[in-house]
Amino acid sequence: MANTRIPREVSDRQQSERPKQWRPPELLPEPDKQPGFEYRWIRVSLLNSADPRNISSKIREGYEPVRAEEQPKFKLLVDPNSRYPENIEIGGLLLCKIPEEFVKARQDYEAQQTQAQTDAVDNSLMRQSDPRMPLFNERKSTSSFGKGN
Repeated sequence: MANTRIPREVSDRQQSERPKQWRPPELLPEPDKQPGFEYRWIRVSLLNSADPRNISSKIREGYEPVRAEEQPKFKLLVDPNSRYPENIEIGGLLLCKIPEEFVKARQDYEAQQTQAQTDAVDNSLMRQSDPRMPLFNERKSTSSFGKGN
């Protein structure tokens, strides 16, 4: 009885792999992350006209432009006619980074603002409530599924 099986060490796994499919290229490539920072593409121009108001507000928020030396894989992608030659600008968008503490502080601030607005709406709603016909303010959502037969 001859053994016609191929040993596992000899068999090539690449033969059984599915062929790779073509995908369109990404419009904005993902930067290599540095620990402690979050990255974001910020608009510096729109329809070939500068947008200094947007970029200046983001810089005041704490964003700082990423230098080209920090992300060497972007050297070939950078626009040669950029207004920010030492930074990474692609298609009117400038790659910027911000410390994670700033992002967390902004999220906390926005959550506090949302809670204050929600409380104000609740207080206004309950002020209009009548004991004979109370208004219900339930902030719970439920999901139900159909009954099986």
